[in-house]
Amino acid sequence: MPSVADPPDVKRQPSAEAALRGEPSYVWRSGQERRLELIRRYVKLEDARILDVGAGIGTYVRRFRAFSPHVYGIDVEVKRLVEGSKSVPRLLAAAAERLPFRDSSFDVLVFNEVIEHVADDRRTIEDALRVCKAGGHIVIYAPNRLYPFETHGIYWKGAYRFGNIPLVNWLPNRYRNELVPHARAYTAASIRRLWAGLPVRVVVHSYVYPGFDNVVARSARLGHALRAVLYRAERTPARAFGLSHFVVLEKPAAT
Repeated sequence: MPSVADPPDVKRQPSAEAALRGEPSYVWRSGQERRLELIRRYVKLEDARILDVGAGIGTYVRRFRAFSPHVYGIDVEVKRLVEGSKSVPRLLAAAAERLPFRDSSFDVLVFNEVIEHVADDRRTIEDALRVCKAGGHIVIYAPNRLYPFETHGIYWKGAYRFGNIPLVNWLPNRYRNELVPHARAYTAASIRRLWAGLPVRVVVHSYVYPGFDNVVARSARLGHALRAVLYRAERTPARAFGLSHFVVLEKPAAT
């Protein structure tokens, strides 16, 4: 099991693909480990066939391989896949709407902050169901429209300005979409429309707050205080303002 000690603050200039594709997980830290443990609370990973959709450089694929050798990752950014393939096997170039696998190929599909970037999010879930085995699960982490900050940055005066921009997600759709044309953020109602009418059972639909890893790296006391307060808030109605939706869908077993 990898170390999840809080490393130094990781500062990177946004990649050329950041606006349209987001940034992949470059390192494994406390926030990623916590998301993994939430998945394991509802989904069995041991010896499962797992597909990480939007795998980037394969950070999650590498971690999933601690539980199963049958792990694949796909992404549309070939440059990221080439980098990841130096140390992670089974990374493939493909679009989420057209997964290059046979029906009923996987026990678990994971969309970690990916669904907001695909061309057709509803079609993506439909194809995920196609390749998911009966009794299998689809895991989704996706941006929450009620979170007070827009984490993808904004498009302003002809250029993308990255960073955590306050209150953008609370603007009416017209203004929010002009500022953030490159990434969706979901209300509870809008994310449920992704699977409305499809043959799925909702195992859990909740919310998660950030890991605050960079805050901890700068000020351990402040970062740990934020974690303590906001992780506790996930068990209260205040969870509705969390960073991301956390959804687990189950494809019912055939009758």
